Amino acid sequence: MPNGILIIDKPEGWTSMDVCAKLRGLFHERRVGHGGTLDPMATGVLPVFLGRATRAVSFVTDSEKEYVAGLQLGVITNTQDTTGEVLETRPVSVTREQLEAALAPFRGDILQVPPMYSAIKIGGKKLYELARKGKEVERPPRPVTIHALELVEQTGPDAWTLRVRCSKGTYVRTLCHDIGLALGCGGAMSSLRRTMAGGFTLDDAVTLEGVLSAPDPAALLRPVDACFADRPALTLPAGAEKKVRNGVPVSLPRLADGEYRVYAPDGAFLALSRARGGTLTTVRSFFEADQSPARHP
Repeated sequence: MPNGILIIDKPEGWTSMDVCAKLRGLFHERRVGHGGTLDPMATGVLPVFLGRATRAVSFVTDSEKEYVAGLQLGVITNTQDTTGEVLETRPVSVTREQLEAALAPFRGDILQVPPMYSAIKIGGKKLYELARKGKEVERPPRPVTIHALELVEQTGPDAWTLRVRCSKGTYVRTLCHDIGLALGCGGAMSSLRRTMAGGFTLDDAVTLEGVLSAPDPAALLRPVDACFADRPALTLPAGAEKKVRNGVPVSLPRLADGEYRVYAPDGAFLALSRARGGTLTTVRSFFEADQSPARHP
């Protein structure tokens, strides 16, 4: 059975779940998940997890992400992007210096009101379902972090490109909308390309078309431990593998505190684990439960 990660460069017009469904059929694997939703208009890095690797989805979903976004000033839409219904147009007289100054308050920890056209549930109803019926409900602001916000270039009379590195839960189209309001002329997101998610970049990505046409699509799968490349590797001493497989803490008195990629003596990836006070405990296991040590891949 396929186990691993595909870093897809999501094409425009596809939902993230469309991509998962296509790969589920291609690999004949029921367990398929993705590391962070991209709207249909967006393109770029979409990590897709197959088989046992789906146990790592939350680690990428919760991670920082980076985007390159188009900002169109002078327009306000119901979706906060240029695919939506135009509610208002306003004249624009914004210089680069004024836009640079307007970005400053949006860096760091901010509060963001989720857009009505989103999948967040309020009162058991998804917001976009209410929005499609013409309803608008109060949404409590949510804390998000904008780690970096950079003005890249001007692409038209009232059009700009931004680079955004942000926390989980950030809506870049809401960021564009709010920047427009701060400038007084309104704004909407005109394009979105995710350039990084979970440490994976566009350099790691393959097109969906490339996967579908590959002679052996499984050869494109990355191992699940690639998700944790920023953690140090730890190869267990003889006798400790069985404890990890059984969920038993391992005493390693000289091991520094922190998270580790944990491997069996034969090199098989077993788990993401955390060391504290000389004791190693499992955060998430990644070995197949029915495998014995003698049958490691």
